[in-house]
Amino acid sequence: MSVSEDYQGFEIGRIRPPSEANSLLLRVTRSCPWNRCKFCGIYRGQQFSVRPVEHLLRDIDRVKHYSDQITLIVQQEGDAYPQLLALERSLDQGELQAFHSAIRWLQGGMKSVFLQDANSLVIKAADMIRILEYLRQVFPQIERITSYARSHSIARIADEDLARMARAGLNRIHIGLESAADVVLSMVCKGVDKQTHILAGQKVKRAGIELSEYFMPGLGGEKYSRENALETADALNQINPDFIRIRTLGIPEDVDLYQDLQSGKFAPLGDVAKAVELLLMLDNLEGITSQVKSDHIVNLFAEVEGQLPTDQQKITEPIRRFLQMEEDEQLLYQVGRRCGIMTRLNDLNDRQLHNRAEQQKRHYGVTAKNINIWVEQMLRHYI
Repeated sequence: MSVSEDYQGFEIGRIRPPSEANSLLLRVTRSCPWNRCKFCGIYRGQQFSVRPVEHLLRDIDRVKHYSDQITLIVQQEGDAYPQLLALERSLDQGELQAFHSAIRWLQGGMKSVFLQDANSLVIKAADMIRILEYLRQVFPQIERITSYARSHSIARIADEDLARMARAGLNRIHIGLESAADVVLSMVCKGVDKQTHILAGQKVKRAGIELSEYFMPGLGGEKYSRENALETADALNQINPDFIRIRTLGIPEDVDLYQDLQSGKFAPLGDVAKAVELLLMLDNLEGITSQVKSDHIVNLFAEVEGQLPTDQQKITEPIRRFLQMEEDEQLLYQVGRRCGIMTRLNDLNDRQLHNRAEQQKRHYGVTAKNINIWVEQMLRHYI
């Protein structure tokens, strides 16, 4: 295959959804074409670019080469480690990326691929289809190919082009909805409005592609918490995504929203207020069949998961229980969760975990007066 001279080797971007932990990561674009959201600093200072299609095809070839080589070594050698180590040490940096990606993907079962970076669907439809078809040709066993995308980009893609991508193998898209309240979207410079979110989500569903939409409790701050919950629920009811994924707001120091927080322009919600907002959003989901997922460590409740509409009560029960707790128990659970000691409310009943959380509470000097500030500081470590 002919490849342009400036190919610098296999590339991997910075992020992926937690649900793509076992996926092969292929970098279609670098950075984010929008890159202005006030709550996100992942690609700040980085220039957006689209990688030539030929480079993607070369990346696919490199993974195929090393996955075949690794498989052969493992099949032929009783102890494959020495030969694999020798192979690893013989490779330059560009080839090492492909080699390590092949190993990780083999360990994960070679069933899924995630296209990076922040918005792969911004490229030409014909180019995306070419990449997808080549992936399927080289790795026919693939069950899922996934990408991030912005609603604004999806809304501009013709329905037929989305359907062609689906036929070529793209079968899941992750969209950072975050909020569907226009006042919040404008405040955080999201670059999209509620109606475009709805249009994009409906287009993805019509194309027969699975859709994950992300909701960010706390993004509206104290001023727009209610709007953040209700407008988002209304949009999700009109979209009916396959997955609603919870991503609680945390504010790192290198994002614009942190400057708004420091100046007093943005008043953040604490964990308890975010729980109230999340419950309000979930209680207003009606007539949809989405799976609710709480699959990130920034979320206060790992157990807020289930299938709508049948599991709606089960999904919301932990939040209601938390909000009915005494303040001391709420405080202890927040410390336990934010220190990585606890994952769900029932962990409070484990005496060992309970004691460890008490120790951390004393260690950090956490009280009812400083809990919200302390939680914000802890969340920055996870983002």
